[in-house]
Amino acid sequence: MSIDLAGINTFLAVAEAGSLTAAARRLGVSRPAVSQSLRRLEDRLGVTLVQRTTRSGSLTEAGAELYARLAPAIADVALALDDARDSLKRPSGLLRLAVSSIGERFLSGPLLAGFVEAYPEIQIDVTVTDEEFDIVARGFDAGVRLGEVLEQDMIAIPVSGDQRHVVVAAPAYLERHGRPVHPRDLVDHRCIGWRPEPEVAPYRWEFTENGRDFDVAVAPTITTNDMRLMLRTALAGGGLTFGVEETFRPYLQSGELVAIMEEFCPPFPGFFLYFPQRRNLAPKLRALVDHVRFKRS
Repeated sequence: MSIDLAGINTFLAVAEAGSLTAAARRLGVSRPAVSQSLRRLEDRLGVTLVQRTTRSGSLTEAGAELYARLAPAIADVALALDDARDSLKRPSGLLRLAVSSIGERFLSGPLLAGFVEAYPEIQIDVTVTDEEFDIVARGFDAGVRLGEVLEQDMIAIPVSGDQRHVVVAAPAYLERHGRPVHPRDLVDHRCIGWRPEPEVAPYRWEFTENGRDFDVAVAPTITTNDMRLMLRTALAGGGLTFGVEETFRPYLQSGELVAIMEEFCPPFPGFFLYFPQRRNLAPKLRALVDHVRFKRS
């Protein structure tokens, strides 16, 4: 059976408006035209959908059942049409992002530079923060964080490969104070710790041994919420520090820092671009998602 789209549209208008006259006004046609279109649909189906009176058009049981099934489907069609229409628009506007301070791959420059080159009508506002909050409530379009801290109701697109935490130190520090061989040895060393804000306890350093996860509450000699200060202090021989390996990689490659106890530091899921589940993404955000996916392919 071919689909009578005009009849379906008329039926939905009558069901929602409550009368043939009101449906005619909504559709911009005459009442007889509505009546004829509705009658043709009923004749094709062999069932009465609307009980007509002079003032109203109430749904029959069959009509109510049909409306309950048609309305969500038509809503999906409308969203699909909106998506198709939006895909033709040139992405533009302000794109607000909340990015973890250790999201080195995203913050390093090339990914964002390539994006604004491809979409010059989009302006990006990046807030670098390690505070955990509801990005929707704070007015952000998306965020970038480690996958292990994302809420399950978010859509997440990888922007890096697997990561791992490492303990690092300058060779000069290790020469003076020795090299710890197990995380429990950290209590005998100067540690440079991180905490998000003054009222929060320093971050516990996390390790794995024989498949069992555990953490160590180090007593930092220096504590800060600035990863750059942690890095500079470690480079100056001020102690051991702990963080995502990607942050330290240039200094590990140059030999300015040394990774220790690596056998206790297995990989874990890396960084993700995340945003709320929406059936109709704004073109500016869809453009960023597509750009990230292309760079990862």
